[in-house]
Amino acid sequence: MRFALALLSVLVLSASLSDVRAQGFPSAPVKLIVAAGAGATPDLITRVLAEHLGRLWGQQVVVFNQPGGAGAVAIKAVASATPDGSTLYLALATNFIALPELQQNFPVDVLRDLVPIGFIGQQPIMIGAAPSLGIGTLPELIALLKKRPGELNIGGGNRGSILHFTGEWLRSMTGTQFTLLHYAGGAQALPDLMGGRLQAMIDAIATMRGAVDGGQVRPLAVTVLNRLENFPQVPTVAETLPGFQSMGWFALMAPPGTPAPVARKISDDLRMVLARPDVKKRFEDLGTYVRPTTPEELTAFVREQQAIWRPVIAETAKKIN
Repeated sequence: MRFALALLSVLVLSASLSDVRAQGFPSAPVKLIVAAGAGATPDLITRVLAEHLGRLWGQQVVVFNQPGGAGAVAIKAVASATPDGSTLYLALATNFIALPELQQNFPVDVLRDLVPIGFIGQQPIMIGAAPSLGIGTLPELIALLKKRPGELNIGGGNRGSILHFTGEWLRSMTGTQFTLLHYAGGAQALPDLMGGRLQAMIDAIATMRGAVDGGQVRPLAVTVLNRLENFPQVPTVAETLPGFQSMGWFALMAPPGTPAPVARKISDDLRMVLARPDVKKRFEDLGTYVRPTTPEELTAFVREQQAIWRPVIAETAKKIN
């Protein structure tokens, strides 16, 4: 009985100390890791978030770029960090979806091992075509692909990325043949689209928006289920291929063992920042649509996405391997 009471006292004291730490969090600068290079959209998103969280906390939030290995480098760094909230991770969709399928022996499961904080936003993807192709709709692109099997080149992002899998899913659902060319980023693919090496490309809206506005790329479709408010004239892929949906997205995670009160405070503060109209506007300018969630809602969303993408990635992995 004495042992049980002593153990209960220790647990209560530990919980109380965690609550105290959460109330005083953060008491020092916070490191925010992102698995993307400087200047890429995830990096820009991270810096906006760091700026506003820093203002809210009265502490500097420092962005660390750790690209490589489809997020593997960054994830390992976060997994070994001190679990006190002083290190956070801006995770990309591929970290949750592709990494577990393509690197099955990877020692860290992002959803199982890291502590979920909350969803940040989603990035709809656009399918665009070169004006010289002479088409203006997705059905016309599909018809052309069927008429000229294997002749057209479509840009599809990095191997193992959501853009890559979107292209593979499009090919599978339409029963068409085309060459999917991979690029480190949309900035490298756009000149090839305008120069004629590519006939179409699949990329984030933020990447293609300038070229679309300038008439250098024709938007054929967006990959979310509902038309976007700022692109109401652009149909969704699902209007042609029912059920087709694809998007990039970002979530905030913390190292394994981060105390629940600290994680809860960061989650609450994240939703407070994302509710700001100026943050929403800035993210939309970057092609990202804010979607605040609780940690529990984030976990449910990730599991849903994993179920959607698992068969597509399994089929793609056969080609990669």
